[in-house]
Amino acid sequence: MEILIIHGPNLNLLGRREPEVYGSLSLSEINAIITAEAEQLNFTVECRQSNHEGIIIDWLQDSAAENFSGIIINPAAFTHTSVAIRDAIAAIDLPVIEVHLSNISGREDFRHKSLTAAVCRGTISGFGATSYLVALTAFKHLPTI
Repeated sequence: MEILIIHGPNLNLLGRREPEVYGSLSLSEINAIITAEAEQLNFTVECRQSNHEGIIIDWLQDSAAENFSGIIINPAAFTHTSVAIRDAIAAIDLPVIEVHLSNISGREDFRHKSLTAAVCRGTISGFGATSYLVALTAFKHLPTI
């Protein structure tokens, strides 16, 4: 099983950007943790990051043709603003799990509403980099959940 990991805008700044909210790990460190966990689960992962909405939409639309089995996406700020990413997730036939490093429900009011969550299999937030690992474990059990 190959899982596409999509990191949204500003996640390239992890480790430097608001570490009290997002933690001190860099994106490359998080990707290494994700890759190691995936290997333990007999998965392969491809990690991508973009600050551009259209690129993320292209990745979603092309994911089945690229033979991915599922997607873990952290839409970051696009969670709260992008109908286009929401519609791209709804248009594909792959399971998608939304993750967030921080607990979006415990933050500013505008972050409480996820436009993308309703078209994902589930949402995991508030556990830092571990949110991605929980999502990988969910994929391991996806046929039973």
